[in-house]
Amino acid sequence: MTNASSVLKEGSPGIPPCQAACPIHQEVREYLRLIAIGDFNRSLEAIKRSNPLSSVCGTICAHHCEDECRRQNVDKPLSIRGLKRAAVEFGEADFPTPAKADPAKKVAIIGSGPAGLIAAFDLALQGCSVTVFEREKYLGGAPRNFIPLYRLPDETVEKDIENLKKLGIEFKTEVEFGTDFGVEDLRKEGFKSILIAVGLTASRGLPIPGADHSDVLLALDFLRASKRDNFRLDGREVVVIGGGNVAMDVARSAVRCGASKVRLVCLESEKEMPAFPWEIEEAKEEGVEFNCSWGPKAIRIENGVIQGLEVKECSSVFDAQGRFNPTYNEDNVMFVPGNTVIFAIGQGADLEAVKKADIPVDERGRMVFDPATMKTPVEGVFACGEIVNGPSTAVKAMANGRVAAMAISYYLEGKPFISSMIEEEQPLPELASDVAEKVKRIDRHEIPMLTPEERSDNFRPVEKGYTMAMAVWESARCLGCAAGAQRIVEKCADCLTCLRTCPYNVPVVSDQGDLMIRDFQCQACGLCLTVCPNLAIEFRAPYIEEAEKELEPAVKRLVASRNGKPSVLVLSCGLGAYALPEFNNFLKDKPANVEVVKFPCISKIDTLHMLKAFELGADGVIVAGCAENETNTCPFQQTLYWAGQRVSRVKSILKDVGLEEDRLALCSFKPEEVADFGQAAGEALQKIEELGKR
Repeated sequence: MTNASSVLKEGSPGIPPCQAACPIHQEVREYLRLIAIGDFNRSLEAIKRSNPLSSVCGTICAHHCEDECRRQNVDKPLSIRGLKRAAVEFGEADFPTPAKADPAKKVAIIGSGPAGLIAAFDLALQGCSVTVFEREKYLGGAPRNFIPLYRLPDETVEKDIENLKKLGIEFKTEVEFGTDFGVEDLRKEGFKSILIAVGLTASRGLPIPGADHSDVLLALDFLRASKRDNFRLDGREVVVIGGGNVAMDVARSAVRCGASKVRLVCLESEKEMPAFPWEIEEAKEEGVEFNCSWGPKAIRIENGVIQGLEVKECSSVFDAQGRFNPTYNEDNVMFVPGNTVIFAIGQGADLEAVKKADIPVDERGRMVFDPATMKTPVEGVFACGEIVNGPSTAVKAMANGRVAAMAISYYLEGKPFISSMIEEEQPLPELASDVAEKVKRIDRHEIPMLTPEERSDNFRPVEKGYTMAMAVWESARCLGCAAGAQRIVEKCADCLTCLRTCPYNVPVVSDQGDLMIRDFQCQACGLCLTVCPNLAIEFRAPYIEEAEKELEPAVKRLVASRNGKPSVLVLSCGLGAYALPEFNNFLKDKPANVEVVKFPCISKIDTLHMLKAFELGADGVIVAGCAENETNTCPFQQTLYWAGQRVSRVKSILKDVGLEEDRLALCSFKPEEVADFGQAAGEALQKIEELGKR
């Protein structure tokens, strides 16, 4: 049935959707997989290969990756941001080693926000000599200066900055571009290229009556004061105007600054609000009152004191073309009481410094910039981030900073650059409904948080973060998109064994009668690999090969150090409880005649692996997996059944060659039993020891 025109291997039509959705295209699946097997060091190493702000992103990232996670077609998406934070907190890893710095490739970066820092990172790795200039006292841009401490502690940002300094990046603070130095000054110092990445630092207000009162504040000024100057609103009633994420930061910070009541007013209905849903929910939990679909009309002042905000009904926010164009019902008005008003309706670019530095600004007050080349009209001067693209999330600004770094790199090499040169890989299609219905439902482990009562009167971080165990169990929910099976067509005998084995309906027979493994739907359980009689299936990701490489060295260590006792090789699951410190403690103190090789689930342990262990000299083999239980902690289906089939097959072979069947055992343990593995596996170990050496 094999089609003669088939390629050697059936191709997967894209990358994991989480990776495609991540603006900087981090290898999400890989670092989640490493957490799932308890290897937090390698997980963090994988993250830091392409992300210089792992601490910041693990704390405040908008996690666009989660929006596209295919697990949501089954139950809920992976908590990817929370897992990145876990990798940072439990792992240790350095950035990749940079190329030797070339003093002829000096680059100045203006602004130390996310866009500027990732550009500095990329250029430093390529051997550029990079200096970052920041007008503020604290490095980190808008996240450092404006995002409240309950969301982003200073030490989180500082951790990333210190790591960047180790790459040789120089930082200069409290110096302002256009005032303290300009383009020509930098050129005299030998800088060959300049990147402007200063972000949006000007808050917007509205010219409504009363807006010039001293108790009317702007969002960024308030956020800075509440973060750095211990600004207080004790006993005051606050009205916040705006419906975005900055408005949520303002409202929630006002609560923490002692306001007796915080009321929020926005044009949008609650469903239309641009703020993230979790920010809205947490603000409500902290007592913020929401008044949606109302627009500010005037700030009412009596005897010099603000009384509140007059508002009018907003009938619609957007016109038929989807453009921002509010319409109002002037006859329906309302009064929102309060004595302090804070505008949080958006940010703009403060271009005074840019103008002073003689960077051209157009008639609409925007810096002149070509997004195709990332260049300004001034030779060697580039720009990126929110100053040229408008408001966005930190990680989207980082993505644009990465493009700018590439443009500068090409410029320094004398090569032309157009942003369209960057090819974007396509994501896998959605998880098919017939596959999704077969996948185990496993509850998402929500990130532990302080209660509203614990957090509302202080700026302590509201998220506690995962424990190591929670991170391991949560990451095991990953579906392994694009990691699993692919058919080697030339070897395939079309026997349909994989079709009969797969619990997820991934292999199918086409209308033309051809077998096809829908590898883009594969759940990476590995069962088909272990049953294919012609070895015509392999994994795209090297998970199994990693374990296989450990097998021979482990048996050689056994044979060399068993001290008269029979050598026992444990082929264990590597997920869940087997990835936690309790099991790893057993590995440290295990008997000299026992070695352990972990596989990413016993579903991937083949008869060949067991036989190989015996061939190399092991006196006994224990296959150790997870007991099936009502909590569905194992993400895969039918693992024990098929492991049992393979163990029975090997037992039969052992008997045929004159070895006792009890030299091979299949054991399954509950998580609490894995924690005391030596005792849990005691019976199987004792049987093998009673049989003695072969």
